[in-house]
Amino acid sequence: MPFCPLVSYAHWEIVPTRWKDNDVYGHMNNVVHYTFMDTVINNWLIGEGGLDIHEGPTIGLCVESRCAYHASLAFPEKAAVGLRVGHLGRSSVRYEVGIHREDRSELIAEGHFVHVFVDRGTRRPVEPTGRLRESLERLRME
Repeated sequence: MPFCPLVSYAHWEIVPTRWKDNDVYGHMNNVVHYTFMDTVINNWLIGEGGLDIHEGPTIGLCVESRCAYHASLAFPEKAAVGLRVGHLGRSSVRYEVGIHREDRSELIAEGHFVHVFVDRGTRRPVEPTGRLRESLERLRME
């Protein structure tokens, strides 16, 4: 069974499963893994990076995502989701995410999201600056 040591991620968040997350096979449907990743990333961007998703001049658009599945999870289990930045460019960031059992004993899935930060109005790439950039730097594991 795959395992990622605790030092592999700069940030951890516990995410509960919901009854509706189970599919007809009795485990969490594969699309829910993406929801977990997206939720943890955006919680970080809003809470730590100060990203104003409703009125701020900069937004992050997902341009790439991937998920590899290793084990199953089902309601009412909770997941421990680890987050780190694998690459931080001028206008893009690659988040690497590991979804584990709540006690972090087993890796359930691992994946990545790539965001490109753009101007809300023009949709042209922009550099994340200030508090946002600093929060992304704190997630780097280099």
